[in-house]
Amino acid sequence: MRVILAPMEGVVDHLMRELLSSINPYDLMVTEFVRVVDQLLPEKVFFRMCPELNNGGATQNGTPVRVQLLGQEPGWMAENAVRAVALGSRGVDANFGCPAKMVNRSKGGAVLLQYPEQIHNIVKAMRQAVPDAQPVTAKIRLGYEDKNLFMENALAIYEAGATELAVHARSKVDGYRPPAYWEYITEIRQRVSIPVIANGEIWNRDDALRCITQTGCDSVMVGRGAITLPNLAAHIKNGDAPYNWQQTLSLLLEYTRQQQSQPRNDYFPGRIKQWFSYLNRQYPEADVLFRDLRVHKSTDAVVDVLSKAA
Repeated sequence: MRVILAPMEGVVDHLMRELLSSINPYDLMVTEFVRVVDQLLPEKVFFRMCPELNNGGATQNGTPVRVQLLGQEPGWMAENAVRAVALGSRGVDANFGCPAKMVNRSKGGAVLLQYPEQIHNIVKAMRQAVPDAQPVTAKIRLGYEDKNLFMENALAIYEAGATELAVHARSKVDGYRPPAYWEYITEIRQRVSIPVIANGEIWNRDDALRCITQTGCDSVMVGRGAITLPNLAAHIKNGDAPYNWQQTLSLLLEYTRQQQSQPRNDYFPGRIKQWFSYLNRQYPEADVLFRDLRVHKSTDAVVDVLSKAA
């Protein structure tokens, strides 16, 4: 079984990837998306979104990292895909699942699920441009306003030559509300001969095993679950016991130290509060601590609260 960390815009940056890869046997991590519009982006953009490129496209413990691109113009997506792998990305991924309104208004992400031919053209251009040895992958939802085109989109990506396909088993309209409709992934896997990665509502080992049994996939992609239970991949792959609250609190402090070492850490209070919103699902203690944390806006104040709790 492969366990892959999903790209989560505004949630999993390179520091979070480094932290999670240090305690989990992830097979692959995918970056937050790099927005492609109408130009070949400068190298500094890729290094900013994926500092792991300075380490051969891997975290410090060797977990491979793949750059994800989001855009709607095949030519520019292809040129930026070539640049990403030339800089060291372990393949390149195309985002057809982002539900953010701002992204969709500019014809990126999930809105493209209404246009299978356009998706095909984007993936085909990327595949033809990127060296054969480098994977070209894609991530989709089941649809935009409904699920009527789920198979057309999957086949468009497969026929365009993609190496593998990750499927978040919800439509854009479904958002992140349960359930995840794994049965659609089962149908896709039966129609395409490339690996299909199942994504959606995988919070623990039992969820992962049920998903694999139902879909027939041998790979799962975890998103919010990876933040809710920090050692989720180790729990799924190795059967490790879920982290207790004290272990998780120690991890929060380590993340804090890493953030403080960055040139700019002014967004840290927002990030840590966001993390707590996920931790509440797994740990009752997180809700209690968050009541103290949420009123503070400065990094120093947040650090002080976490340190006292530890």
